[in-house]
Amino acid sequence: MLEQLTILAPGLIGGSVARAARARGTARRIVIWSRRPETRLALGEQAWCSAVAATPEEAVGGADLVVIAAPVDRIVPLVRQIAPFVKEGAVVCDVGSVKGEISRLGHDALNGKAHFVGAHPMAGSEKTGWEHGTADLFEGRTCFVTPVDQGNPEAAARVVGFWRELGAEVVTMDPDRHDEIVAHISHLPQVLASSLCAFLAARDPAWRNFAGNGLRDTTRIASSDPKLWRTILEGNRDEVLRALRDFQDDLQGLQAALANRDFVEVTARLERGRAYRDKFRPAP
Repeated sequence: MLEQLTILAPGLIGGSVARAARARGTARRIVIWSRRPETRLALGEQAWCSAVAATPEEAVGGADLVVIAAPVDRIVPLVRQIAPFVKEGAVVCDVGSVKGEISRLGHDALNGKAHFVGAHPMAGSEKTGWEHGTADLFEGRTCFVTPVDQGNPEAAARVVGFWRELGAEVVTMDPDRHDEIVAHISHLPQVLASSLCAFLAARDPAWRNFAGNGLRDTTRIASSDPKLWRTILEGNRDEVLRALRDFQDDLQGLQAALANRDFVEVTARLERGRAYRDKFRPAP
């Protein structure tokens, strides 16, 4: 059990971390900092929050583990801000969906006094805000842990153990390999869903009233926060561009098959798609 878990800038994920840690007895004390005063007041009334700090520097004092749940463009600045105030040997991790640069710069910022280990739980929804968090959000979900080569193995093991305690299935890998994978299985789907809705928005607006479950299911994540996703796409720009180029090439092949009335190829592509989707493991 951690003596103190500190969570900085909790949204949906950070709020769920706090709830899960309290429900599972992972930490004796849970300290939270949020940028907005009104949010700090609301968090102070929650049973799963032991204390609310006025500043990030105050929040990390005495913490064994610090979880930074801020948007990806704010993670490294927060690590640099708290670096002089974390205790010797503490572990700092994040929950951002981009890992390469964050893992390397986070490690450098702590300068060996404490240890940074990147993490990315594949959990959440199109909803945002700590108030939407749940104690079982990570149950059965994949969580990537992405230590850098020069990092501390014991610190990485502590982060792996922490996410397992919250119910996640942990996968440890290189930060850049993580970014390649999520560019295809997370960031590309978001771009496609949002782009499809933006494309349809330029047509007759009344068409949306006729939408069935196919369109609704395909575009659910288009309701996600655009500002949040801008920072993610900016942070993983190169990998997302590669994924988009490969997908465009594949889509061009389908377009050519359809234009040439090559319905054998069209059917083969549909069959490959169904086979891939049918082999998804059951959702938790």
